[in-house]
Amino acid sequence: MKKVMVGMSGGVDSSVAAMLLREQGWEVMGVTLKLFSDEDISEAQKEGKTCCALSDVMDAREVAYKLGFEHLVFNFKDNFREHVMKQFADSYLCGRTPNPCIECNRHVKFDKMLRRALELGYDHIATGHYAVNEYDENSGRYLLKRPADRSKDQTYVLYSLTQEQLSHTLFPLGGLEKTQVRELAEKAGLVNSSKPDSQDICFVPDGDYAGFIRRFTGADVPEGDFVDISGKVLGRHKGIINYTVGQRKHLGISLGKPAYVVKKDIVTNTVTLGDETDLYTKTLTADDVNLISVPEIKEPMRVTAKTRYSQKDQPAVAVQLDDGRIMLEFDQPQRAVTSGQAAVLYDGDIVVGGGTIV
Repeated sequence: MKKVMVGMSGGVDSSVAAMLLREQGWEVMGVTLKLFSDEDISEAQKEGKTCCALSDVMDAREVAYKLGFEHLVFNFKDNFREHVMKQFADSYLCGRTPNPCIECNRHVKFDKMLRRALELGYDHIATGHYAVNEYDENSGRYLLKRPADRSKDQTYVLYSLTQEQLSHTLFPLGGLEKTQVRELAEKAGLVNSSKPDSQDICFVPDGDYAGFIRRFTGADVPEGDFVDISGKVLGRHKGIINYTVGQRKHLGISLGKPAYVVKKDIVTNTVTLGDETDLYTKTLTADDVNLISVPEIKEPMRVTAKTRYSQKDQPAVAVQLDDGRIMLEFDQPQRAVTSGQAAVLYDGDIVVGGGTIV
């Protein structure tokens, strides 16, 4: 019998993914990942969040018991702290705006958990992500594709998956709508059938990124100058980690007209403010590139691309540079392209690959 280890967050999606695989005849093992210290988990639970709190472990365990398979908890908090929390804090301190969900997928769920599964004799891992993983006979490559429910498309945060990882990964929900998933959970009597989706960064339950970074690193984040596009000093900012490109609210400065963060300079410790028109650019460069549908981009390639999770992908041309980085030129200027976020490339429904915006 084929064996699969299912990452179970305690939410409805991963629970239904496990249930479907069980019904398809897989030997299922459910695992929940312990990613924080007990104090962090208690804080998340206190804030009423739904990711990684103690109640989530109990929900996952109850689903596993009801469906008749074993459930374990793996302690990956050291790995998570090093590759996700530390990376998040260091990136902000360097003036970038990271996406920790991408790093969690890259280093924890599809690396650490997959290696643990293979060590224990499981052929595959599975998650409740909304995505499709197919093998293409013509190219001999695994393809990551958009799911049936476009409103839940999570391929943006999965672009870092390698061919080896995709060859051992299942996405049982790729062909389903979210409403169908909840109906299946309710029909099966799963405890979490109506549980709301998690929305926030799991280790910053109150949304105070700057406060988390100060507590996590102990770093002194000095005040500095707000400047305009020409470099003229407009006032004082409260520390560069408090701002991100495109931000308009909570700047703590009044200029008599709307002002937007258009640039952060860690060397001069300045935050540049400008008009909304100053936020637009047609080109970007991305490093730390992972390609999925092709081994390399040998010549300019027409794609669509997203620079934020919630953005609709936009037409562009991708060129791979000699050093492996990707340069993207959009047909139309894009708003608030932000260093540290991901640029993910698509060919129709197929994920070409992606990288981190520099």
